[in-house]
Amino acid sequence: AGSGQGGSAGAAAGSALRDALGMLVRALGQAARVCARRCPRAHTRVLAQGEAAHWLACALYVACRKSLVPTVGSGLMEGNGVSLTRILRSARLSLIQFFSKMKKWMDMSNLPQEFRERVERLERNFEVSTVIFKKFEPIFLDIFQNPYEETCKPPRSRKQRRVPCSVRDLFNFCWTLFVYTKGNFRMIGDDLVNSYHLLLCCLDLIFANALLCPNRRDLLNPSFKGLPADFHAPESPAAEGPPCIIATLCELHDGLLVEAKGIKEHYFKPYISKLFERKILKGECLLDLCNFTENNKALNKEYEEYVLTVGDFDERVFLGADAEEEIGTPRKFPADVPAGKAAARAHVECHLQQHFEKKRSFAPSTPLTGRRYLREKEAVITPVASATQSVSRLQTMVAGLKNAPSEQLMAIFESCARSPMESIVSRVKEIGETFCRSYTQPTDEQPGSHIDFAVNRLKLAEILYYKILETIMVQETRRLHGKDMTALLEQDVFHRSLMACCLEIVLFAYSSPRTFPWIIEVLDLRPFYFYKVIEVLIRSEDGLSRDMVKHLNSIEEQILESLAWTRESALWKALQASENKVPTCEEVC
Repeated sequence: AGSGQGGSAGAAAGSALRDALGMLVRALGQAARVCARRCPRAHTRVLAQGEAAHWLACALYVACRKSLVPTVGSGLMEGNGVSLTRILRSARLSLIQFFSKMKKWMDMSNLPQEFRERVERLERNFEVSTVIFKKFEPIFLDIFQNPYEETCKPPRSRKQRRVPCSVRDLFNFCWTLFVYTKGNFRMIGDDLVNSYHLLLCCLDLIFANALLCPNRRDLLNPSFKGLPADFHAPESPAAEGPPCIIATLCELHDGLLVEAKGIKEHYFKPYISKLFERKILKGECLLDLCNFTENNKALNKEYEEYVLTVGDFDERVFLGADAEEEIGTPRKFPADVPAGKAAARAHVECHLQQHFEKKRSFAPSTPLTGRRYLREKEAVITPVASATQSVSRLQTMVAGLKNAPSEQLMAIFESCARSPMESIVSRVKEIGETFCRSYTQPTDEQPGSHIDFAVNRLKLAEILYYKILETIMVQETRRLHGKDMTALLEQDVFHRSLMACCLEIVLFAYSSPRTFPWIIEVLDLRPFYFYKVIEVLIRSEDGLSRDMVKHLNSIEEQILESLAWTRESALWKALQASENKVPTCEEVC
């Protein structure tokens, strides 16, 4: 009887698999048949889990990413012409569910590390985009009219003159411009701070073009603080030159003015110029009746080609009516949500929040070892505000300082038996060169970043390094009553560890995807030595934010739990040097 039941269960499972595959083939075409040849050995494991269509979606994504399709230009296109978004829609699988199932699929299929890193990078990009979209909605509402209130207006008669574009068109066009531009700057895509400033640049451009429209009063929010002084005049002329509202947006919405202007001048404006050169965008006013339809069509076409060739998810799903189901991200503005949907939306928000809490990408937890160093708890803020405020706080800490020894620190150097000045400056320069080279070099894990970003972060770290080194030296001079500091200042590993720690603080402030232990790997520094300098740094710099302290404490725990106990760890040599005399709990505490 048991054998009979097993046979009928197997037949039912096989039927479920065929039905699921048939559904995907009908939705996606012949490309879906590829997965049938790539996952037969995994069938039993898949069917034991249930939800055959969801698992086949994972298999199809892997198969498509491994496919190379010839193109008209005699090149090769990765992706088999099927985007991840189409696969997930066909299988009725949300992005959050996909990432959860994909991890299990990769384990079951024993996929290579390179592919796992690709999925991790995709998930990080999804998280950044989700956070940015949540920020985009209220900023858009601040500048423009509510795009969803237009549905309540009576329909225009056929005789009425058609307007260049509606507020909803504006909303969709601005977001599409952002995701397309972000996709072409891979070094920005998974960087929260840079992505946010790129969004502000897109909003700035759309605002400037909206001012040129005949129906600008229908598009723009009359309460927006960045409107021209004569905007409310009865016969207000269209703006002659393109106004810039970057400063206003940074002031109102947690931006960093210098960084946002840098993104605009060095990346966004040249890129928009290229889009005009390639005839993707055209016209004095992008939103003009004669230009908008073609601009919108060309931009969406370009973005669709990008999605197919790169294989990332189509970030326009945030704009769709089914966004809540497809990725778990609330789409509409609060005023537009029917009462009956409140519970479902709360459920979606809960799932999204759980996903972010599990990933902990933007909010470090409080480690047990570091609670004594934490400042008073700060108010709950958004991830974008948290990131920009972290950078702003860091910039405040080093305001007015140079990335070189101060007069007081040079005096301490000169008071030593042998001045360490030359070796310290030389070492900082060498570390900086290594950092910039690694930061800008693409790897399997992540794309390389632009040298401007590397230099900017390095300069902040250098200033912080000299500032903290000076504080430590002043404290040690007082503690040792003016004793010669030559021995301490000639310790190479101390300086490398301190500089690495300062770089880690800067990377964390920018919500960089290059998370620890990336910095000690590129600087070839042992975790044990890095651990020894963390507490010294925290005690010496009281300007660190609560989140920065939590982050450094979490690194301490990471090293204590695993990294300090590897075969190559410097801890073993330290124990040998102390004749294997391990300190007691009392001595440590």
